[in-house]
Amino acid sequence: MNSISSDSLYHLLGIPSDTPLLIEEMCKRLRPVIYPAPDLSPRLERFCSALAAAMHALGIAVLSQEEASGDDGRFAPGTVILAPGYFPDSLLAINRVTTLYNNIIVGIYDEPAPLSPESLPQERLDAIVGRLARDMVHILIFVADHSWSICTMNGGVVNFNTPLPCLEDVRNTLVPKLTAQVVPPRGEELDIQHGALQSGSAEFEAIAKDFLECSALWSKNACLLTHTSTEGLEYRSNFYKRIVARYLDQRSGMSYGFFARQLPVTVKPALVLGESASTDHRGENESDRVRIRVLGRTMLVPVPQVRVMTTRSGCRKNHLEAKSDLVEIGLIQRNGRGRAYLKTPMGCPPEIVAKPSFDTLTILAHALGNALTASILMTLRPEASFPLHLAQFGASMTHWHDYPSIELLPEGYHLHGENNPPVACSTPQSAAYSLLGKIAALEIALEQGTTYRGDVHVEPCHGTNIVGILSLAETAGLMNPALTPDFAEEEP
Repeated sequence: MNSISSDSLYHLLGIPSDTPLLIEEMCKRLRPVIYPAPDLSPRLERFCSALAAAMHALGIAVLSQEEASGDDGRFAPGTVILAPGYFPDSLLAINRVTTLYNNIIVGIYDEPAPLSPESLPQERLDAIVGRLARDMVHILIFVADHSWSICTMNGGVVNFNTPLPCLEDVRNTLVPKLTAQVVPPRGEELDIQHGALQSGSAEFEAIAKDFLECSALWSKNACLLTHTSTEGLEYRSNFYKRIVARYLDQRSGMSYGFFARQLPVTVKPALVLGESASTDHRGENESDRVRIRVLGRTMLVPVPQVRVMTTRSGCRKNHLEAKSDLVEIGLIQRNGRGRAYLKTPMGCPPEIVAKPSFDTLTILAHALGNALTASILMTLRPEASFPLHLAQFGASMTHWHDYPSIELLPEGYHLHGENNPPVACSTPQSAAYSLLGKIAALEIALEQGTTYRGDVHVEPCHGTNIVGILSLAETAGLMNPALTPDFAEEEP
């Protein structure tokens, strides 16, 4: 996991260098406080006592409300607020934070999760997002007689068959979810160019065709049928409705997954430090390269600009409208730092709000990782086809909230991420795991002497990213075999 330094992750993607990637680091950084509602039930009292004990055993200090608050009585930024019970409006934890993006609020309830194993993804999304908006929290924990459940904004549901939280479950599942908050990309984090995407160009039309074919193939898959409008949610008041709208950066709804097409990018071969054929790089500007450890060797890898066409936030992935649902994002290296941008489509209808995906940083991490991987392959395996394909056709990315059967994975695509901490989407950790895991997958391909055509990034308790040389439609066909013509039943 240390193929790229934390400083390099910051310069490449803006990921803060102190971002904890290991659970031990997450435990050290966590600053929770228990903020109970009036008249807490005995079950929740027992649950919170067990939770505090587990955290203490992990070296996590559970703060008192006085320790967690500033002089104004508000919770300090970075504090995780565990809020068991049922609160009147005046006592909601959201009223005691200073900003929307620096405190995770966890609602803990004495009731079973409003879901069942048979719940469809749309039902799951509606139930979770509806409760999050109703109680103004970011994570839900439901406590029943013999079990408890965690529900997150990305639709993830994790069930534990114990009445009280045990240390291992708190460490391996809850702590990662409390470490980083799910937030949309903010305006100051990227340059927005309204109407700059030329939706009538030949390049756009060719790529849009792939998106539409992909969308049609996924149209019957319940994992990508999901869309919950913010207008249909129940709010305590218009005041809290405005807070939700502000938190979501005025998005009109929530949906799962994304489709993306990385546009072609030509890269230069990486340099291997310390080897005679590569030691003379005095003419190279190291600020335009990143040091990456690959199979025990340090390489100087060029960092190019990357461009990606992707679905806008909140659109209906199963029924795409190419000229209003596609946006371009990219990463430009400027003064030694990566700077993201967003281009919205020209002539987009005024009722369509083109916002970047919650997964923007992860998408860019995958795109940059593809380019870095191609550079490394050009040096270590010159005959590899991946760099040529990336230069001529680009690559595709598909993300959805489910896990494919291993036999469906494309040949030459390498699996990684299964053992990562289960962080949420849109977090810096998710982007870091995408990039670092891709380099690790490449190392496995090089060690085994197998072809590298792409990678499959599994995100525990979240979903899957399939990234590589196949088109979106080809990937959709593999992931939905029963829906493609080759597998369709013949009419009698």
